[in-house]
Amino acid sequence: MPPASTLTSTSTSTSASTRTTNPTTTTNVPEQQPEFITYSTTPSGAHKGKTHYIIVGAGIIGVCIAFYLTRHPKFDPKKHHITILEGKRVAGGASGKAGGLLALWAFPQQIVPLSFQLHQDLANEFDGESEWGYRRLTTISVEGDISDSRLEMIERQRMSRNPNDDMRKSLKMNRQHINNSNDNSNNNNNSTTSIGNNNNNSNGNGNDSSISQVDVMSKPMSRATTIKKNSIEIESNNSNSTDKSSSHLPKNLGWINDKVINDWNQLGNESTTAQVHPYQFTTFILNQCIQTGCVELVIAKIDDIIIDEETGHCNGVIYHPSSAKAENDGTNTERFELYGDKVIMSIGPWTSKILPDCPISGLRAHSIIIQPENVEEISPYAVFTELKLNQNKFVSPEIYARKDEVYVCGEGDSSVLIPETTDDVEVVTEKCEELFNNVSKLSDKLKNGKVLKRQACYLPVLDIPSSSGPLIGETNVDNLYLASGHSCWGINNAPATGLLMSELLLDGEATSCDISALNPSLYFDASLIYDDEDDIDEDEDDIDEEERDRRNGGNASNGGNGDSGGCYTSGRASEDEYEDSYDEEDDE
Repeated sequence: MPPASTLTSTSTSTSASTRTTNPTTTTNVPEQQPEFITYSTTPSGAHKGKTHYIIVGAGIIGVCIAFYLTRHPKFDPKKHHITILEGKRVAGGASGKAGGLLALWAFPQQIVPLSFQLHQDLANEFDGESEWGYRRLTTISVEGDISDSRLEMIERQRMSRNPNDDMRKSLKMNRQHINNSNDNSNNNNNSTTSIGNNNNNSNGNGNDSSISQVDVMSKPMSRATTIKKNSIEIESNNSNSTDKSSSHLPKNLGWINDKVINDWNQLGNESTTAQVHPYQFTTFILNQCIQTGCVELVIAKIDDIIIDEETGHCNGVIYHPSSAKAENDGTNTERFELYGDKVIMSIGPWTSKILPDCPISGLRAHSIIIQPENVEEISPYAVFTELKLNQNKFVSPEIYARKDEVYVCGEGDSSVLIPETTDDVEVVTEKCEELFNNVSKLSDKLKNGKVLKRQACYLPVLDIPSSSGPLIGETNVDNLYLASGHSCWGINNAPATGLLMSELLLDGEATSCDISALNPSLYFDASLIYDDEDDIDEDEDDIDEEERDRRNGGNASNGGNGDSGGCYTSGRASEDEYEDSYDEEDDE
């Protein structure tokens, strides 16, 4: 196959405009590709004669695997080559639409400390603060009441408040201060008297915030706090958690209305939590890979893996070109074989499209990006919430303040099947509007802001009660590796996953962490795939059924592609089934 020309572009696939699918849903608006991401429409052939690593998926996990492979001491650009196959666009799924929270209390604890430190190391090396918005921040959880009755009560109190009361309170506090000063001049224990008097002035009802507000680090510590992140329960077991002792928020969190807050906990401070902009991080690290000259990005969808009939080893993939160029010239219907020494699957919730026995499913989560009224007044906080709407309904939006915007995401939705590609992920407008309406009741700064994006993505969740994931390592098929199922912590754990996979691929074992419990072969059989003849028989049966229905004047109740309800495809059915069958993308 002749090598395709290498392109430099800001767009690699279909139109970036939002398409309305019905009055309440839209499809995702893709992130604009950064300038100078170089890709090919077909492999260049540079891998020939070298040890060839095929990474399926240019999300944050696949990109980090490529990055740490190139940095491994045993990696030799003259002897090794890496091909990344991406079906639609770089970081088109959760890798471009996640919140980007990093925490030492994430899971699994086997790899979290390593990954948290690697994020810091990368930020130090590449100026992550400027390149991908890396910064340390404080994380809290709040419990509040944004019900109509609570908001009406707050409004009545505001309207009935007599301005003269503020004047009298101010004069009283001034007289109190003068009296305290006079007393202190004759008392050696000045600080004790002053503090005692100030504490006595706190009325405890939330009206005198200047007196009763506490600093975030002044609250007593507790051992554990349970929160929900995208509907996934997380227990924060760290020394920086705090007890519920006051409804008054930290002094520098003035953009949250503490009148609707009942309690709050500190989950982490700047020593245990940080953040990145996932899309910016992924594309920056990918560019670092490509600049080595031994990594190439190919816009192509994998249809199947190639397994040697004699040895049972995986030795490549079957793919079809899926770039905009391929779609325009019609070559996207052609299928090709690409051989490699190692194949690494990092396609997140789309894993079971190729490995049907893999117990990884998708959890859809909606999010919005808000340009606040005054971004300079938005202090760096990640805020988990539990908000009362009425007696029977609570919501839990998550709010992540970034340096130039605010990210808000909602609870996960597991009732929706994974679509064909990340471009086809439906964005339910009402869910995004609910997010904005709920956080608007929590913050006037957000209420008066502008919604820049409404989006949704799928998180790869491991459907195994005994493990939270991810799965990292070689499957029971030799030379076939998996790095997926990172749940809501894919962004957090991507660097460690990349480093560990580089060790597995080049050293034969992971040495930085003990990941024996994350071994994919413990949880599913990667050799279970559709048989060619079985697929053909199923297709023929479906076609016969359609023909019978047509002749009888009816319609076939199910399509003729043998797709088992749309849960997964083998890549061996009809050509129509291959078209946009899935997108190689990773997780959060």
